[in-house]
Amino acid sequence: MPDAPIDTMIGWLIDGARSARRPQDVLSQLCDQLLACGIPLWRVAVFVRTLHPHLMGRRFLWRHGEEVQVGEAPNAITQGAEFQESPVARIYSTGRAIRRRLLDSPDDDDFAILRELRADGITDYLASPLHFSNGEIHVVTWTTRAAGGFTDQQIRALESVVAPFARVAEVWAVRRMATNLLDTYVGNQTGARILAGQIRRGDTEAIHAAIWLSDMRGFTALADRLPANVLVDLLNRYFDCQVPTIAAHGGEVLKFMGDGLLAIFPVARDDGAVVEVCRKVLQAAGEARANVAAMATPQDDDGRQRFAIALHVGEVLYGNIGGANRLDFTCIGPAVNLAARIEKLAAALGRTTLASAEFARHCGAALAPVGEFALRGFDAAQTVFGLADEVDASTNADPNGRPWQPQSETAG
Repeated sequence: MPDAPIDTMIGWLIDGARSARRPQDVLSQLCDQLLACGIPLWRVAVFVRTLHPHLMGRRFLWRHGEEVQVGEAPNAITQGAEFQESPVARIYSTGRAIRRRLLDSPDDDDFAILRELRADGITDYLASPLHFSNGEIHVVTWTTRAAGGFTDQQIRALESVVAPFARVAEVWAVRRMATNLLDTYVGNQTGARILAGQIRRGDTEAIHAAIWLSDMRGFTALADRLPANVLVDLLNRYFDCQVPTIAAHGGEVLKFMGDGLLAIFPVARDDGAVVEVCRKVLQAAGEARANVAAMATPQDDDGRQRFAIALHVGEVLYGNIGGANRLDFTCIGPAVNLAARIEKLAAALGRTTLASAEFARHCGAALAPVGEFALRGFDAAQTVFGLADEVDASTNADPNGRPWQPQSETAG
């Protein structure tokens, strides 16, 4: 096997494997080049850990003649015996390569995966640590079906590409980690804007969006009487009732504010698109309401609904706002203020869902007018809509049990 092709491949990796547009393309092109160098690869897997609240990492699996498969492993997998007794876990802890020639006796199969590979016709197995510059250890495994396994020269060739391959893998891993962190803490659409360079204070744009503001009623009282760990668990379960359905219907959560949640659903400025988005948002609100109702929640003695959503649609200013070195990617404007006032009104009316007139006009008979209200910060009285089929005994009373007088009270 000539050294020149291997040197060329190493140069390609050192140059950043720029012909590859995705991490799986790096592995696919690397394996194709190794095959062209005469190394009889059959199955190659790369295991890269990541920083993610739910995932331990990803596996990239190449098989001869097939597309690279990408899979994700949950954090819980690290607690299982199958993982803890695997070559990958061993390398994570030792940082040393593992070689097993499967031509030898099956009694030498000290890892369960080796028995599976032997049954698949694998004759040789090499697991190599990928050392990242920050000290992290990741793993690549190489296998062959060649009758005599890997030759010593082929093993040396594989070992020679591990270090430059680790550098490329680290670049992609860092990109992935940045995306994961931004998705987790600011949302997918916002994270994409930040990665695209929209990071300066004042980088904003006016967008049209449906606005979702929700909170848990009686949270202050619950916080006063529940242990901290119980309260945090309650909040997490409460937000789990909303966040997945918001995302599933095209929305993005911008902010958690204690027990409050702000989300937007961007929409084009034409009636057809607005109707479609508003109806999706209303459907998402119904699903969230049902989820919260089904959740076991500590309640005050009166057992009233402890959840309310305000919905509005309009123009918001979306972008970077904050101090010089501490920014927040959020949305502001009169439309957000109106949604906030309506959300406060929902508590007083005992309603789970209230919407502005602008939102309601796109939702047909699903929403019905509740009344006109003077909302703080708005000169004109605002007509507010509720679910047409929502019946709540507290609708006609304020939180103190006094008759509600919608025409004369000021909410917010």
